[in-house]
Amino acid sequence: MGGRRPGENVLTGPGFLSIAYMVYVREAQNSEGDMSAKKILVVDDEKHIRMLYQEELEGEGYTVATSDGDEPILAVLERENPAVVILDIKLGPNRSGLDLLQEIRGKDQIIPVILSTAYDSFQHDLKSIAADYYVVKSVDLAELKGKVLQAIAKAAAATAKG
Repeated sequence: MGGRRPGENVLTGPGFLSIAYMVYVREAQNSEGDMSAKKILVVDDEKHIRMLYQEELEGEGYTVATSDGDEPILAVLERENPAVVILDIKLGPNRSGLDLLQEIRGKDQIIPVILSTAYDSFQHDLKSIAADYYVVKSVDLAELKGKVLQAIAKAAAATAKG
């Protein structure tokens, strides 16, 4: 049976959605230009996280801008004009990524925002529902990279509609 359950075929197997999604994303990339033209803004108070995300995402072909969260977020967005924002929830003792998220949404309802944090309890905070995606920080960045692909596709679809 090749690992499939009875009644399951290539089009209904678990890998089909992944393949279909990758084809969809590739089509979005082709219609909207090269991936290197897509800028991602990483906002995190920890320099090593910003550097890791930047290195990994640039390795995937993205342009990456970083911020430690101290500069007003709306000024950073205007200057960098990212396609996607990756936002840490805990930005030090006196800054909250959830507050920055509210500022972003007050100005821009469309830009995809991925909340990234070491604390999964924030998923249940009502302020976090304004984000498009949520990932718990991990040494394996596959989930984050997958969310970035989804966010880029979402941004491309929103641009095509608008």
